[in-house]
Amino acid sequence: MPAAPSAVLAHPAPSPAESAAFMLAKLQYHADAWDVAEDLRAGLADIVVIDTRAEALYAAGHVPGALSLPHRRMDAASTAGLDRTKTYVTYCDGIGCNGSTKGAYKLAALGFSVKEMLGGLDFWRRDGHPLATGSAPGSMRDAQLLECGCA
Repeated sequence: MPAAPSAVLAHPAPSPAESAAFMLAKLQYHADAWDVAEDLRAGLADIVVIDTRAEALYAAGHVPGALSLPHRRMDAASTAGLDRTKTYVTYCDGIGCNGSTKGAYKLAALGFSVKEMLGGLDFWRRDGHPLATGSAPGSMRDAQLLECGCA
């Protein structure tokens, strides 16, 4: 009896060079919660994390160190005080929410360097990272990170 054709290989894999270029492009657009947490804990000043959700959701729990800037209010006036030399990392609730994508789009259209945090607050919590509450950003500086499962 002949073997069934491969569903995976019905569309052949790209060349190694094509795969490398594609994966690099993905990394240029996205960051994961673990990498964001490590940079925030280290106090790196090159990134600014933006919570694109409504202010009430931000106050209920957000990434420590993140600024609240709901995507619906992003425009030239609301972003005038942002430093254009930084890279902004947007997030929202998770994969079922596109607020981080809308925020990243708006920031990029306004001339800011931007990445989107994969999985949003959902993946942040799944990784075991702490939340800050209230209207103040809080800090990750003294947070203890668990062991990364994908290292």
